[in-house]
Amino acid sequence: MDAGRAMADEKVVGRLMAAKKASGKSNSQIAAETGLTNVYVAQLLRRQAQLKPSTALALRSALPTLTDDLVSKMMEPPFRSYNPNLIQDPAIYRLNEAVMHYGESIKEIINEDFGDGIMSAIDFHCSVDKVQGVDGKDRVVITFDGKYLPYSEQRSEHMVSRLKH
Repeated sequence: MDAGRAMADEKVVGRLMAAKKASGKSNSQIAAETGLTNVYVAQLLRRQAQLKPSTALALRSALPTLTDDLVSKMMEPPFRSYNPNLIQDPAIYRLNEAVMHYGESIKEIINEDFGDGIMSAIDFHCSVDKVQGVDGKDRVVITFDGKYLPYSEQRSEHMVSRLKH
């Protein structure tokens, strides 16, 4: 992404965060009002997901200070990226550490239960929930709900470029 676009997106995100703050609502409250997951609401407000026309009215209702230009900008395909410095934040570092620590075992279970494949991060839902543990202390539950995508055998007859016309 070029510097100009990055600065423009940064300004839009700032305005979106201001609209959220003005509402006095959390991502989870906005999610409950819109039918979205709380993580998807946060992604929308950070310009990491595209607002669909069918959801725009509900989001505007939840965030009354959203302007027409912000809603229009949110409906444009975003430039999905992340700041590499985010890893320095302790919450993000620990989340990354957990995925790295448990990743090999999670992959093994995916392969055992589904076969050779991966979990989609495109056909994907994510949420964060607060629950009370058996010890009475607050616990964080992060749900990754992604479509299973099997790897395919790469057969030459399936390659369009190799088909004889």
